[in-house]
Amino acid sequence: MTWFKRDTHEINPTEGHEVRTQGLWTKCDQCRRTLWKADLDANLQVCPNCGKHFKLSARQRIESLLEPGFELVDLELRSTDPLEFTDLKPYKTRLVAAQKSTGLNDAIVNATGRLGEHEVVLSVMEYGFIGGSMGPVMGETIARAVDRALERRVPLIIVSASGGARMMEGITSLMQMAKVSAALARLDAERIPFVSLMTDPTTGGVTASFAMLGDLNIAEPGALIGFAGPRVIEQTTRQKLPEGFQRSEFLLQHGFLDAVVERKDLKAYLIEALRWMTEDWRNGQRKTEPAREPERQPASIA
Repeated sequence: MTWFKRDTHEINPTEGHEVRTQGLWTKCDQCRRTLWKADLDANLQVCPNCGKHFKLSARQRIESLLEPGFELVDLELRSTDPLEFTDLKPYKTRLVAAQKSTGLNDAIVNATGRLGEHEVVLSVMEYGFIGGSMGPVMGETIARAVDRALERRVPLIIVSASGGARMMEGITSLMQMAKVSAALARLDAERIPFVSLMTDPTTGGVTASFAMLGDLNIAEPGALIGFAGPRVIEQTTRQKLPEGFQRSEFLLQHGFLDAVVERKDLKAYLIEALRWMTEDWRNGQRKTEPAREPERQPASIA
């Protein structure tokens, strides 16, 4: 009868051995499919079933675009609490929590490196840091990115993912709209390319200022792009908005974007775009003087 006795220690997990599945799966909120996170990582955080573009962290975005050997810069700036702001919790508490969860001092990271054959300055927002909100630190960080692009005479790329100005820092946040826009005007005056990449979401004061000032304005599929959100607009106007309103495809159809580019094609697209935007530099034929008008011939005397 011992033939039928079950040896339980062979079928039960040994002490200290656990089978863990928590955190290995996620659900796509568009197609409702359950996804293996490893497959999602391998596909650049894009759902393989429906093409839903999940959010990337700032570091993931930089790694997906720049060649190995890039350098992270301007990381030392930290937000303060000039208004001693408190809503459901003190602003200082929110800052500490965001810094701990993201490992960043604020909602933006600057990097210098190469995108294909092009040397670039890349400025990327971190949505996980208080919704990628824009305060004085973000404004100063982007201004420094502009300064680096001017100094090195290389293109600037800003990747936006933001809910807009950071209300906890009041008017100082709104001032960044003018500050960054003025800095980009200097870049434009020197004819140095600025590419604006808008991801989900790009809203509020970021959209109302520098995100729409690119020499080339592009977006990822399905990205929410606008000033106020659709719900606020519907409640204000008391009108039903068109389907897909404020999504990147809608903006492309209405002339607000130059292109909508899937994440898997983004790096190659940017390399090609920068190639034709900087072709005169690469050939050493950059024109700095305005074209001269042809000399006028004296009028004949009848």
